[in-house]
Amino acid sequence: MAQLEGNLNPFLQAMCRAQTLQFPHKRSSMVSLDSIRRDPRWRDPNLQEVIAMLNHPMDPVKSNAAAYLQHLCYENDHIKQEVRQLNGVPVLVELLDHPKPEVHRKACGALRNISFGKDHQNKMAIKSCDGIQALVRLLRKTSSVEVKELVTGTLWNLSSHEPLKMSVINHGLQTLTDEIIIPHSGWRRDTSDPSKMQSAEWTTVFKNTSGCLRNVSSDGAEARQRLRECEGLVDALLHALQTAVLTKDTDNKSVENCVCILRNLSYHVHKEIPGAERFQEPHMMRSGGHPRKKSEHDCFGGKRPKGECVVDFVLRRCVAGLELLYQPDVVRLYLALLTCSHNHNTLEAAWSSYIRATVRKEKGLPILVELLRSDVDKVVRAVAIALRNLAMDRRNKDLIGSYALRDLVGNLPCGQQHPAKNLEGDTVVSILNTIHEIITDSPENARALIQGHAVQKLVAINKSSGQRARKTKAASHVLQTIWAYKDLRHTLTKAGWTKSHFKVRHTRSAHVVILKTIHV
Repeated sequence: MAQLEGNLNPFLQAMCRAQTLQFPHKRSSMVSLDSIRRDPRWRDPNLQEVIAMLNHPMDPVKSNAAAYLQHLCYENDHIKQEVRQLNGVPVLVELLDHPKPEVHRKACGALRNISFGKDHQNKMAIKSCDGIQALVRLLRKTSSVEVKELVTGTLWNLSSHEPLKMSVINHGLQTLTDEIIIPHSGWRRDTSDPSKMQSAEWTTVFKNTSGCLRNVSSDGAEARQRLRECEGLVDALLHALQTAVLTKDTDNKSVENCVCILRNLSYHVHKEIPGAERFQEPHMMRSGGHPRKKSEHDCFGGKRPKGECVVDFVLRRCVAGLELLYQPDVVRLYLALLTCSHNHNTLEAAWSSYIRATVRKEKGLPILVELLRSDVDKVVRAVAIALRNLAMDRRNKDLIGSYALRDLVGNLPCGQQHPAKNLEGDTVVSILNTIHEIITDSPENARALIQGHAVQKLVAINKSSGQRARKTKAASHVLQTIWAYKDLRHTLTKAGWTKSHFKVRHTRSAHVVILKTIHV
């Protein structure tokens, strides 16, 4: 014992002795620790000494040193950097495979704190010594909830760094799905009977894992395809969201993560998956087939009852996996989330590009119009972007022009007088881009815009200072499109407007505005 402790500082020597004693009561343990601190030789170990203890032959010393590093690294970027520079990260990664739960648990806790934050060198250091593989191995073998939380929390931290996203997918995607997402979602592979499915468990480990997959799902076409093809992932995420709607528990972080994953996986789905278009309803196709005989105005026939969730969602069990992403039925789940949720990020993510055609069929437009009246900036922006994408379909464009244009105009500032919402500049630009899409190739909608007294607001924005250049350019683009309709010029001049009002104010900014679209 003396030989093992010979090179330790006095505090750690005493800690080693304390670990080997059997104290019958906590009081005795506290007395022993107090006696250690009264030792005149006692001092706090320096960082190099603590890291050295990670290689000590005694497991209690290893676990105590790892726990001390976890404590030191908590919200301390300088200490994290020092641990990395002193080569503490490879030793901690090696301890993840230690057979003693106390050792690998505390080592994982230290890595979680080291990996948290904006210093991506720490994340790369963990990856460089095969830390992602070690974390995934630990997740497979542990039965401890605490260890699972630590592992998934560390992977969530690592997944926030772009160069590590594919590494997380390559080494951990299926394990994360099988060990965490599927069991906690309530979905079961071995049954198609909805009555035998369970409700989702909104645990910390599910939140961590869904947050990790949310990060990696935004890494591009290859990452999206890997997640789409991951067995059970899409089924489990949709089932979790379905139970969230049924239980009216739609505002937690896990639901937000699930919606964002599905939003990302739905991005470019019809371009990236051959044959996906065959699942669209006939009336949604650009060519071939005709709309069903149904009054267009039925889309706006009813109002959303306050406090009531729409839970009309029954998944077609004849399909599974990635095919679920482009089923028209799935849109009802998104509409239910829009009805129930008050989480702004969930609302924003609920509208992705593939909903464009199906939302009209499912009477989703009234919900969008109502959400335009929200006082939350992010919600208004998300709805404006969704409406712009919907308006690319000519049949939707006519309806949106009739029923949503007034609310869009109502959100625009007028000169120095901003609406009570005080929307951010990016949101105003999104609204202007949506208005432009609505009036493009539609003189009827442009006329309705004039009648809604929008020109005064647009001209005021067009005259605004250079600090609002993006808004100025967007408003200018709308004004130019209005003036291009020669049949409307008489109405405009009669109202006192001249050609000069519809010109670009700053010639150096007279290029075409880049319109904003939904992105991953």
